[in-house]
Amino acid sequence: MKNKIRIGCGAGFSGDRIEPAIVLAERGELDYLVLECLAERTIALANKRKMADPTKGYDPLLERRIETLLPHLVKNNIRLITNMGAANPIEGAKEIIGIAKKQGLNIKVAAVSGDDVISDLGLTNDDFRKFGNEDFALELLNKHQSPVTNNQSTIISANAYLGIEGILEALQANAQIIITGRVADPSLFLAPMVHEFGWKTDDYDLMGKGTVIGHLMECAGHITGGYFADPIKKPVEDMDNLGHPFADVFPDGSAIISKVEDTGGIINLQTAKEQLLYEVINPFEYYTPDVIADFTSVKIEEIGKNQVRITGGSGTEKPSTYKVSVGYKAFWQGEGEISYAGPAAYERAKLAGEIIEKRLKSQFEEIQVDYIGISSTFDIRGFDFAQPPISEVRLRVAAKARTQAEAALIGEEVEALYTNGPAGGGGVRKYVNEVIGIVSVLVDRNKIKPIVEYFGS
Repeated sequence: MKNKIRIGCGAGFSGDRIEPAIVLAERGELDYLVLECLAERTIALANKRKMADPTKGYDPLLERRIETLLPHLVKNNIRLITNMGAANPIEGAKEIIGIAKKQGLNIKVAAVSGDDVISDLGLTNDDFRKFGNEDFALELLNKHQSPVTNNQSTIISANAYLGIEGILEALQANAQIIITGRVADPSLFLAPMVHEFGWKTDDYDLMGKGTVIGHLMECAGHITGGYFADPIKKPVEDMDNLGHPFADVFPDGSAIISKVEDTGGIINLQTAKEQLLYEVINPFEYYTPDVIADFTSVKIEEIGKNQVRITGGSGTEKPSTYKVSVGYKAFWQGEGEISYAGPAAYERAKLAGEIIEKRLKSQFEEIQVDYIGISSTFDIRGFDFAQPPISEVRLRVAAKARTQAEAALIGEEVEALYTNGPAGGGGVRKYVNEVIGIVSVLVDRNKIKPIVEYFGS
């Protein structure tokens, strides 16, 4: 058993920068690199891409990330764990093998699937219940009905949040790269701890401690000051070169979180505390597929520049269910934008918004009119019109629609303001987008099993 392992986090979401992961792989002296690239809507959209092309559905940046990272991973003997497989980890694994062959590298890749349970939507009502709203989830799942349009809607995805089991199997089989579908974020980090330290999966105290570390690491730049930064109250240096974190993890479940020297950002008590609380509703019971973690005994100590020691945390028996994220076609959204500048900019923009509302109110149940820079984030009632005159306003109009053609009317009407609306409008942009809705349900974990397949040497 090792007395320490080092795990880096090179990505905290699908569109994250590629450079910080390369820095970690080159100079971080890692044992493991994790790329966490999934969110609930991300995997639903990935399933949509897979429906259009059965060979797609993995992360759109997979090729670019692997092409740049793979030589460093092989050279420095770093094992990669990532959920970039999204809706299609098997095809993602094949793509990685193809990249490795082009680079003249022999690697073993494991694809962890089994999270896709869309074919299991025929389960009885007792198998499903939504957090706090069981009736809504059952109606949606059984009738495939959209809560927005009240028309028949199509479920496009149903993915369970798996835990460490499939990753553990792949680690034990000496896979160098493990690509998964929907696996809970902390599990990506917990699995190598369990593998390297020989933790028993029913030692819920250690599983809870490892989950705390995984949770602190999972958002990458969050804990190094990215989402934390405020130039007035919480300044962070060199954010253009923001480094991502690594954790030195020890067999007792403690860790020291730091970053590569000379990278930008900061790791301190504040950044660690903010990330510890991120997305945590009940710190006594943080549900994951591996453990119900208790964050209330966690201790964070700043031990040096950009170094925090994490101790404490615990847990209780893992839940009997898996959370399943169900994606469905909710509605079409139409949008249009136009700018007004100069004298009476706000008054002209306001008139333009009123024109659109009058013309379309009979066709749409709800129209959203925003004056960007004035009321697009906060209610206009909080705006101080006694301040100096407003010199520019961006008008945005949006509405939910039942069809693509209906949604397009919004942008068309905004564009027509060029010659039919107030003077001086310009810079029109229009959008039509099919919005994917998400509902979460719980499914008996015994009905779902991870599947591990291997590719390459």
